[in-house]
Amino acid sequence: MKIAFDVDVIRDLGITKMVHQVADWGYKYIEQSPHPQINPFYKHPKASREIITEYKNALRETGLEISSYIVVYRWSGPDEARRQAAVRNWKRMIEIAVETGVQVINTELSGNPNEPEICEEMFYRSMEELLPIVEREGIRIEIQSHPWDFCEESNETADMVKSFRSENVKYLYSVPHTFFYDKGKGDVKTMLEYSGVDLSHVLIADTMNHTKHCRYIVNPPGVDATIHQHVGVGEGEVDFQTLFQTLRDMDFANRTFKVGGESIIASSLFGYPEKMNRQAVETRELIERELLRK
Repeated sequence: MKIAFDVDVIRDLGITKMVHQVADWGYKYIEQSPHPQINPFYKHPKASREIITEYKNALRETGLEISSYIVVYRWSGPDEARRQAAVRNWKRMIEIAVETGVQVINTELSGNPNEPEICEEMFYRSMEELLPIVEREGIRIEIQSHPWDFCEESNETADMVKSFRSENVKYLYSVPHTFFYDKGKGDVKTMLEYSGVDLSHVLIADTMNHTKHCRYIVNPPGVDATIHQHVGVGEGEVDFQTLFQTLRDMDFANRTFKVGGESIIASSLFGYPEKMNRQAVETRELIERELLRK
């Protein structure tokens, strides 16, 4: 199992300082989330020769590796022109992954919840075009649902992943989305077990249960919102004791896949860079203690 750090919270440091900071926190892997100079949200990948050279040099200096890229494109529509642009972005990102020796790209569904049927059709249309390419290039795509996706629920998204019957398509469980995944129940055990052998990646952060009255300051009360956090473990309401026990029961730490190799677990802490010197280390140590213990 690769333990990675999602660098979104420190992306403003610049490439070299960003990589060295992750190394200083004791991680061996970087999860490269959208970065304006590499793989920006929704836009065409940038990743110039200069940036890739700088990144490779920093990795070489620290001994770190990139476990995975995160990309977010509008590949599920509902607008067809934007879907086609998103597929072009995907194709370029696959080339960058191959160039940098990264076999895993994880992503969101990124559709419109107000048009779920159209967006699901668009999603399958995009996958029909992309799947032969990722199979040829040996890339593992990991799919998660996200608040405000055309599908927000874990089990339904896992069903979509399983429908491809492909070693190149696996499922990612994002812990801070837990209460969106099952409409506020927070039943991590049932959802993780449902994903089964297709679970290849887990994102670790805590969040509050948005379905509980006045959990957030939202005005007017009861308005539909996709507010959620990626805060430190223990600062929210996710049942981490059950989550880690379920991952141990599933032997997640020892999973190896035909495409992309080991399973991945990533610290996915956003919003409080001033806490990272403590929380980044604490989260890594917690993962090691809970999942690598003998």
